[in-house]
Amino acid sequence: MKTTAVRLYGKEDLRLETFDLPEISDSEILAKITSDSICMSTFKVAEQGAAHKRVPADVAEKPVIVGHEFCGELVQVGAKWQHQFKAGQRFAIQPAMNYKGSLAAPGYSYQYIGGDATYIIIPEEVMLTGCLLPYNGEAFFHGSVAEPVSCVIGAFHAQYHTTNGCYEHKMGIVEGGKMAILAGVGPMGLGAVDYAIHGPRRPKLLVVTDIDDDRLARAASLYTVEDAKANGVELVYLNTGSGDPVARMMEISGGTGYDDVMCFAPVRPVVEQGDKILGKDGCLNFFAGPLDPQFKAEFNFYNVHYASTHIVGTSGGNTDDMKEALSLMEQGKINPACMITHIGGMDAVIETTLNLPKIKGGKKLIYTGINMPLTAIADFAEKGKTDPFFAELAEIVARHNMLWNAEAEKALLKHFEA
Repeated sequence: MKTTAVRLYGKEDLRLETFDLPEISDSEILAKITSDSICMSTFKVAEQGAAHKRVPADVAEKPVIVGHEFCGELVQVGAKWQHQFKAGQRFAIQPAMNYKGSLAAPGYSYQYIGGDATYIIIPEEVMLTGCLLPYNGEAFFHGSVAEPVSCVIGAFHAQYHTTNGCYEHKMGIVEGGKMAILAGVGPMGLGAVDYAIHGPRRPKLLVVTDIDDDRLARAASLYTVEDAKANGVELVYLNTGSGDPVARMMEISGGTGYDDVMCFAPVRPVVEQGDKILGKDGCLNFFAGPLDPQFKAEFNFYNVHYASTHIVGTSGGNTDDMKEALSLMEQGKINPACMITHIGGMDAVIETTLNLPKIKGGKKLIYTGINMPLTAIADFAEKGKTDPFFAELAEIVARHNMLWNAEAEKALLKHFEA
């Protein structure tokens, strides 16, 4: 079986190649990839090469396939797993396997499995760790963004609060409490807003901040104050770019501060702002991973001692978080399409990955079986003036509040099949 894939050979050395996959063993599974969402973690892998903790030291001799947010269909199931999985079944994968304590993960560490490929071989450890997850949804792209959605869900579950008089911690956000999502209108922040409004445990008050009115307005059109109210959440969008944002947020909270604060930007003033608005027993989640290993911010330890404020950091979700993400998407309770701003084909992977921090917008979604320049959804209409295919896509997304959707995905795949 031949596959076409983007492989990492070393620092900033990505190559698009076609090569033969070996025959699968009885303990392996052959699969076809349809979509992969490019993650900032893959940019970091390309930047660091063999210096990255998940990348093998011999990557120059044994290149690895990159990409870990992927979805597709099983093609051939080895005898050992035929009782559990079937050919034709759709799937997603939780890459953080933690197999025998190893950091090895699909998209970082393996020669024959990664998201930026047409066909892959799923090794036994993925199944042994329960990380091969059946997916029954309509759209492949939902399966691709299940991993980043699981990171959001994991952050909500990682929040904790103390119990007066004992040492028991209560896990999760305070149900019916006060919550703030700072720098919260980027792709991951929007996912958090969606989950806070439509997930199983919801705050009573949710304040979402940014310093750009256009981005806030877009967020407000995706997750409306009216929809939040219908789900029992008072939603406030707030521009913190001027005035005294801490005073304003404290005023909105009724002067008592917030039970749960999530920081979606690795920016010192934002982190310190989050610290200042914590209420008694408030938990600050530092979600956004910094590139600078020396990143620091001040934290009020007087409040740590006397007001029981505390901090938690999460870096990804676990398998249960990803199962929850897939289930919520299959039921139509959450829609992570808000994360996606660009669509492209396999030929766009290398340039997109290496320049990811410079490309504005949210998630860049790749369909691995096609060749197509990375294109912003917002540019479909302009391109459609000269290309009927993009005109069709523009019309479809316009009917879906300018969001990528299952209908658009089907139209794209049908066009390239033809």
